[in-house]
Amino acid sequence: MKPIILILSFFLIFSCKTENKKPDQPTKMQEVIAIHDEVMPKMSDISKLVAELKPMADSTEAGMKYMTAMKDLQAAHRSMMDWMQGFGSRFDSDEILNGKELSEEKRTWLLEEEQKVIQLREDINGSIERAETLLRED
Repeated sequence: MKPIILILSFFLIFSCKTENKKPDQPTKMQEVIAIHDEVMPKMSDISKLVAELKPMADSTEAGMKYMTAMKDLQAAHRSMMDWMQGFGSRFDSDEILNGKELSEEKRTWLLEEEQKVIQLREDINGSIERAETLLRED
C-alpha cells in the first residue's frame, strides 16, 4: 500500500510542477518584430488610400482635409521605412532572426526600438483609420 501512495504522490507532485511551468515566452526581439509584422502588411493599404485621396486633395478648403489625410498616410509610410532602416543598422540578421545574444548596449537599443515601433503602429493605424473615415463620409 505504501509503494502505491508513494508512486501516486510522486505523480501528483510531478504533474503539479509541470502545470506550473510557464510556456515559452517570446523574447523581446520577437515581440518587437511581431509588432513590425503586424503593421507591415498595412503599407499596401496606405498606398491604396493615398491613391484614393490624391484626386480629392487640393488647396481648396474642402480639399485640404484630403490633403492632410494623404500627408499623414505618407508620413506613416515614410516612418516605417525609416524605422526598418534604423533597426537594420543596429541589429544583424543573426540577432533578429536567430536569437543571437545581445550585448548590454543592444538590449538598451532594443527597448528604444520597441517604443519606436509601438508609436509607429499607432501612427499607421491612426492615419489609416482617419483616411478611411474621411472617405466614408463622402
